[in-house]
Amino acid sequence: MTHHPFIQFFDGGDAPDHDLLGGKCASLVALTAAGMPVPPGFAITTAAYDAFIEEAGIAADIHTLLTGLDADDIAEVDRVSAQLRREITSRAVPPALRTITTDAYNALQARFPAPVPVAVRSSATAEDLPDASFAGQQDTYLWLCGLDDVTEHIRRCWASLYTSRAIIYRLKNNIPNEGLSMAVAVQKMVNARVAGVAITMDPNTGDRSKIVIEASYGLGELVVSGLVTPDNVMVDKVMLMVVRQNLGDKHAELVPDLESKSLVELEVSADRRAQRCLTDVEITAIAAIAKKAEKHFRAPQDIEWALDRDLPDGENLLLLQSRPETVHSAAAATGAVPAVPTTTSGFGIESITRSLMTQAGKS
Repeated sequence: MTHHPFIQFFDGGDAPDHDLLGGKCASLVALTAAGMPVPPGFAITTAAYDAFIEEAGIAADIHTLLTGLDADDIAEVDRVSAQLRREITSRAVPPALRTITTDAYNALQARFPAPVPVAVRSSATAEDLPDASFAGQQDTYLWLCGLDDVTEHIRRCWASLYTSRAIIYRLKNNIPNEGLSMAVAVQKMVNARVAGVAITMDPNTGDRSKIVIEASYGLGELVVSGLVTPDNVMVDKVMLMVVRQNLGDKHAELVPDLESKSLVELEVSADRRAQRCLTDVEITAIAAIAKKAEKHFRAPQDIEWALDRDLPDGENLLLLQSRPETVHSAAAATGAVPAVPTTTSGFGIESITRSLMTQAGKS
């Protein structure tokens, strides 16, 4: 094995090949190349996953177990999912592939004066396609510290390609398993003071003259997963001015605990709940970067962003992901009436596992 094509750094200068990187990593490579502020990291490519599956001898089991599976037979889907995930997480990673991953992790850590925690994020080839948003089907692990923890959760991301929800989604959307693969992003964690999502249209009406921002305190996973009611702000896309806002309850925030090297969920005080968590300047900056992402990808975008508390104002806005908006775009292509979003945020839900070191048994 060699470093290429198994490892690709976001800023390595290589093209954002979706087949090699999956939806999330391809987006991060493209955003980095476009000069947008993306936390540094690297992708363990689909070629690495394919090599692992082949060398572990799992490919035949995957094909056999998924062939003829009925999406409505939940018990059988759960059984197949559990078996496939168990096979993937129990097989040893080939030493050469582990060495390549170790070298990449050490190279990332060498960019900083002291070791930094990282996020390990799934990036499947079937996600973030123009006609199907796969957000929520695979796993993300946050605030991981140390090589052993990182490599174990890379394998868990590979296994999450076969969660029950992912299998059912593919079956119901006629997405074939042949050629399906998984890349994994290993990326410096953002110590978010405020975070959230933004979409470059009104998700309820499809009005492309608006940008809608949702924000809450701490890491954005509570917003993305719909566990808090965030502030909701609508911005005019041309003037970048607020035209409507609704303050959310924002009752909890997810923040790092440095002693335990894990994340904890804290209650937000009543006075902070009553305040909008973003300033006018920050709202303008978020709207502007969302608009820039839309222009770069030439389509409406659903982005995740964060304001890093460790960086100075004006330099602290980071872009964590940009995926195509699919609900209204797909409806426009077919002439169908789009469904109104049913999640708290109105955007894609990503499955977040917040167990880090002290909570590893719950993941």
